[in-house]
Amino acid sequence: MASPPLRRPRRPRILHLVPQLRRATDRIKATGERLALVPTMGALHDGHLSLVRLARRRADRVVVSIFVNPTQFAPNEDFASYPRTWDRDIALLTRAGVDMVWAPNAATMYPDGFATRLVPGGPATAGLEDAFRPHFFGGVATVVAKLLLQCTPDVAIFGEKDYQQLCVVTQLAKDLDQPVKIVGAPTQREPDGLAMSSRNAYLSVEERAVAPVLYRVLRNCAEAMSGGAAIAPVLTRGRRAISGAGFALDYLEARHAVTLARVRTLRDGPIRLLVAARIGRTRLIDNLAV
Repeated sequence: MASPPLRRPRRPRILHLVPQLRRATDRIKATGERLALVPTMGALHDGHLSLVRLARRRADRVVVSIFVNPTQFAPNEDFASYPRTWDRDIALLTRAGVDMVWAPNAATMYPDGFATRLVPGGPATAGLEDAFRPHFFGGVATVVAKLLLQCTPDVAIFGEKDYQQLCVVTQLAKDLDQPVKIVGAPTQREPDGLAMSSRNAYLSVEERAVAPVLYRVLRNCAEAMSGGAAIAPVLTRGRRAISGAGFALDYLEARHAVTLARVRTLRDGPIRLLVAARIGRTRLIDNLAV
């Protein structure tokens, strides 16, 4: 007896306008189903798909947003060249079983006369990414607040790779009384330890070979601190190793894992190690729990 033909995955419904989105989410809520949001800027990779898989475990329906947010890019950053792979993204989301894709354009998110922007504090002013990209978290907070209000999810999934961003979004949802659970998903890595990122596509062959140094240094630092070594000298050795590998180091820091406040000893924890460095024209970030 012949096997029945395999059913092709259903392409997610693609929405571009807020009224369309509201009608779709209202229908989901009317059935009592839970909705999960996975915010992205597209150029999807396995790290993003791991967020989708977690979203499917946490909710009945999943919406993925694809929006390259101009307000979080400074004039000297890579907004125009940021990778955009729409057809491939939709094919991946189809295979992943996503129900909807929310894909507004800039005019929908920031129409003429748009005049309200959030200025986050707390973990957004920890002296990490904000010290090097002072515009960044205002743009992130504003667009995330809009996405949460537009999609009204029960749960929203953010990757731990952008750890300070995860802390900022968690604080934002709490402070603004948003009825949503913010969930951090573990960082997905290449076999050699490099954290998956859309910006990895910018790396040359030579730079890609050096890039895993960041994770190796994080791991070595975490192991040393867990073994009782003092934080300050461990970080000094780590910074030297990163610079010696050819990176231009922005920071390697040990911070409180919830508040991102500075720590002196392991007793000040829980502790998270965070790093940002440039190799060639590409800026990479990573983090690891101690």
